[in-house]
Amino acid sequence: MAGPTIGSLRVSGATLHYEVRGRGPLLLLIPGGTGGAAAFDGIAEDLAGAYTVAAYDPRGMSRSPLDDPEAEQHVAEHAEDAFRMVELLSPGEPARVFGASSGAIAALHLLTAHPDRLARVVVHEPPVVEVLPDAAEHRALLARVQATFRTEGLMPAMAVFAAGVKGDGATAAPETEPKLPPQAAARAEQTMAGLPYFVGRIVPAFMSYAPDVLRLEALVDRLVIAGGQDSRGELPHRAAAFLAERLGAEFRYFPGGHVGLTTHPVPFGERLREVIGP
Repeated sequence: MAGPTIGSLRVSGATLHYEVRGRGPLLLLIPGGTGGAAAFDGIAEDLAGAYTVAAYDPRGMSRSPLDDPEAEQHVAEHAEDAFRMVELLSPGEPARVFGASSGAIAALHLLTAHPDRLARVVVHEPPVVEVLPDAAEHRALLARVQATFRTEGLMPAMAVFAAGVKGDGATAAPETEPKLPPQAAARAEQTMAGLPYFVGRIVPAFMSYAPDVLRLEALVDRLVIAGGQDSRGELPHRAAAFLAERLGAEFRYFPGGHVGLTTHPVPFGERLREVIGP
């Protein structure tokens, strides 16, 4: 099977690495966390039978270097990068977009900024904690994460972050860790390399983002908000479900938990195809 077509796109302050497969209407995939285009390797080929599937490394991650490695990050700038991808790969035709986690926050902003260029947007567990009634508690969590990162280093900060995201009401973890597909296990080194940037600049910028709820209400007919079957009670799931309720939108469930894309790639991809539409 032929591999993806590889390209690079120059944007303000960065050069983005992207990969394209298939043909048909554009489906742009925006990864979350420390993930890059490779996060979608488990679903991209199957989706490429119906869409032109494009995935990319967000600015500052993996193969998309920043001009200034110390530059602050902003949701609006990441959303504009996605818009530039749409303009490049789907000129004149509305695109479909899927975003996971922090990538889902970028997708939400993209929808509010450029709705005329999008046919449908699916967001999986965007951690938009500012919409929650207990948002102040989560601001305090973010402050603790940053303070721990500065004073104790990366792994203690990640421990604070992971405990806060898991939440008291989370579904009990399975007794054994899910076995990752080989490609996912091979990405562990890349994941670790991206963690300082993720914790230091993506987490504070994205989890302090407040979506434009009124604007999204007017666009809810082309928005799908989703969460994992196994992540009920966790912070990103709670935030996504609460946003769906605020917008009067149906909350859609996907296989697995917050990282169901990685742990359950085949059924996750099938579910995405169901909800993304033709």
